[in-house]
Amino acid sequence: MLETVKYLVGSVGASGFSSRSTAEQVTSACPDIRSITAIITGATSGIGAETARVLAKRGARLVIPARSMKTAEETRARILMEVPDSEIIVMSLDLSSLSSVRNFVSDFESLNLPLNLLVNNAGKFSHDYGISEDGIEMTFATNYLGHDLLTNLLLTKMIETAKETGVQGRIVNVSSSIHSWFSGDGLAYLELITKNKSHYDATRAYALSKLANVLHTKELAQRLKKMEVNVTVNCVHPGIVRTRLTRDREGLATDLAFFLTSKLLKTIPQAAATTCYVATHPRVAGVSGKYFSDCNEASTSKLGASASEASRLWSFSESMTTLQDQSSDDSVDCC
Repeated sequence: MLETVKYLVGSVGASGFSSRSTAEQVTSACPDIRSITAIITGATSGIGAETARVLAKRGARLVIPARSMKTAEETRARILMEVPDSEIIVMSLDLSSLSSVRNFVSDFESLNLPLNLLVNNAGKFSHDYGISEDGIEMTFATNYLGHDLLTNLLLTKMIETAKETGVQGRIVNVSSSIHSWFSGDGLAYLELITKNKSHYDATRAYALSKLANVLHTKELAQRLKKMEVNVTVNCVHPGIVRTRLTRDREGLATDLAFFLTSKLLKTIPQAAATTCYVATHPRVAGVSGKYFSDCNEASTSKLGASASEASRLWSFSESMTTLQDQSSDDSVDCC
């Protein structure tokens, strides 16, 4: 109850920011980021688009991957109208396809650019059941597994950039407080819904994918620490906001739900604030493996804090991406 009151009134936390802070406000005093190159997934709309706009306004070079090059070019044009001297590169990427992820990384590496910041923002909340070309339930494939592979393939470049420039690399995984809605055995449920459509529940599938983002952050942070590299990874909950994420669930019921929760909703500039804070603010330097909400450190669910579940998910993800690489033309069972 106390946390809800703090949220509603915009009570400032230890960071100096709150639920009412905007992305522009939290980056207003950040160090010069004109030397930063950032990849932002899901940057063509909603929170991702605001994150891209603000980072471009602060001087960062942006790489915007998207399934639709037309939409990505439109996003680029909108940012350039406001920030004419921005450097923005658009590239093709479908996160639900592991082969597309590999192609994107190969194309990015051919540009010979540094990489300081990776924002894994793209998300899918689909009412309709689907299976990816790699044989994985579509929400999990898009929200988690594609980002997992993307991060791992770009990690060497991020480590090299940090070493060469002395600027700490940062990875930001956009999750959701909805990760706490999932309970039980995540991989068992993934196997069940991948093989049997009748067990599919859109909300539970989404919650599982967001839990996976949290667990991935926890495990990767431990691995980066052991490697003693100058790269961090953290996870964020942007808040409740109506974006294109709900496009598959539009209608009277969705409209009513958002009306009833209107006092809890953030604006898109407010929702992008935590991502931008964790991506740029000096206070977050050296911080890794943490979960942020309203620009302040917060607690995950009990399952999200489980080191054994994080390790188990990592092993599963490695087996899936390796198997796909060996048999790229065949679909595979997930478990």
